[in-house]
Amino acid sequence: MNRAHPTPEVHMSMHDHAGSDEADLARFGYKQELRRSLGVFSSFAVAFSYISPSTGIFTLFALGLGTIGGVFIWSWPLVAFGQFMIALGFAELASHYPVAGSVFQWTKYLAGKTYSWFAGWIYLFAGILTVTAVCVTLPLALIPAFDNMGWDITNNLHNQRIFAIVTLVVITVMNIFGVKLVAIVNNTGVLFEILGMVVFAFVLALFHHHQGGAVIFHTGGTNLTTGTFLIAMFMSLFVIYGFDTAGTLAEETRDPRREAPKAILGSIVGAFIIGGIFLYACLLAIPNLGAAIKGPFGPADIIDANFGNAFSTIFLLVVAAAIFVCCLSIQTSTIRLGFGMARDKALPGSSLLAKVHPTLHTPVFTCITIGVLAFIPMLQYAGAGIIAIAATGMIYLSYFVGNIALLRARLRGWPKAKAPFSLGRWGLPVNLLALAWGGGMLINFAWPRIQTNPTPVQTGLGLDFHWNWLNHRPVLWTVVVVLTLVGSAYFLLVQRRSPAHLEAPEGETFAEELPPAVPT
Repeated sequence: MNRAHPTPEVHMSMHDHAGSDEADLARFGYKQELRRSLGVFSSFAVAFSYISPSTGIFTLFALGLGTIGGVFIWSWPLVAFGQFMIALGFAELASHYPVAGSVFQWTKYLAGKTYSWFAGWIYLFAGILTVTAVCVTLPLALIPAFDNMGWDITNNLHNQRIFAIVTLVVITVMNIFGVKLVAIVNNTGVLFEILGMVVFAFVLALFHHHQGGAVIFHTGGTNLTTGTFLIAMFMSLFVIYGFDTAGTLAEETRDPRREAPKAILGSIVGAFIIGGIFLYACLLAIPNLGAAIKGPFGPADIIDANFGNAFSTIFLLVVAAAIFVCCLSIQTSTIRLGFGMARDKALPGSSLLAKVHPTLHTPVFTCITIGVLAFIPMLQYAGAGIIAIAATGMIYLSYFVGNIALLRARLRGWPKAKAPFSLGRWGLPVNLLALAWGGGMLINFAWPRIQTNPTPVQTGLGLDFHWNWLNHRPVLWTVVVVLTLVGSAYFLLVQRRSPAHLEAPEGETFAEELPPAVPT
């Protein structure tokens, strides 16, 4: 691209970089309103904290172990590889389109208004549900930690919901006060998460080594089949996503065409290494594999069995801190997506949602709206796992929809302009691998089974959709169909006739209309 970058002989000051980034954004028809203050580490930290390996491992380790024993660890590199294929394509897109909104913006320039609107709609509510899912996960670590310290708080659904609501209010307020505050908390939280996981892992592996190194090949008497492996995979699937957050925050990142791709890919690599070390150490430290499989037996139980109550409490507090910054970064990403769509007049109340506070440099109304929408699923709260099913499944659907648009554009000659990060001739095979992986995992998510996509009746937790027929349909199916129908009605009645914002630098856009991402 014809864009000014510093040469080895010329030092570009921060002010010069900011001016260049603002000018680059103006080429897409947008003015700089958000505060551009994130460096590459902050961008990486936001994406890493969205992934948050300690959150997913803490939550679903027992599912993987109880399903196929130590063998479940092999789902970790498999999922990391599949998601890395998706991340490579997204890194290239982030280098071409450094604007707030990730999948929505990328598909807009690749496939046009209709397709991108549905892609954005799906991803927006996937993000909202993910905010809810992680907020209600926090009490699962925090309440036991408080109990260990003598607070005597009952770990029931009522108390979990109270903790989750308080968390949601706090992260919403923090997001209102700006990305710089979010970055400080995220950077600190990510450092503690990485150090905490590595330190616990090495201490477990070196001094509490109860299983042999071959535990990763032991099923512990469980039934290893393709079906059970796909179930055990859900721990890894629940962890490794959200890496595109670094692209979503492009308008707040310095030199985003270069730095956002690094952060996207680096967040997966970092999470894979840190999470893999911790997973292996946890398996080595299980005192009795057979008893643990009968569980549920998770990382907190492993820590408690090897160290006792004090260290277990410290571990739970480290996990709680990681989950908190995960909540914060997920909401930050979802707010930027909502802002990006509202700025294009693609949402109800766009004029308010697109307003940026002149002092805080944040879209305050979008922050509040995302917070309110994330609260709604808590009214029918039936456990963190149920919300996580819908949230994660819709995230993978959004990624798949984005990759379809990318493949179609590649087949028609995209990219026609240069960008700092490029896959070159590897773009098409990587894209095909990403689609094959994403399509397979969508089938896995949608498959009706009590462990990963139950009906409300099967949960036994009081979830009620107030229609008996729906109460016997898998949760993910209901959520996707309802959101699609509501979105289709709104698009047909309001959005179909509104003008599209497709302004982009020459050679960057490929926006001949595709059919919508979902049927209208």
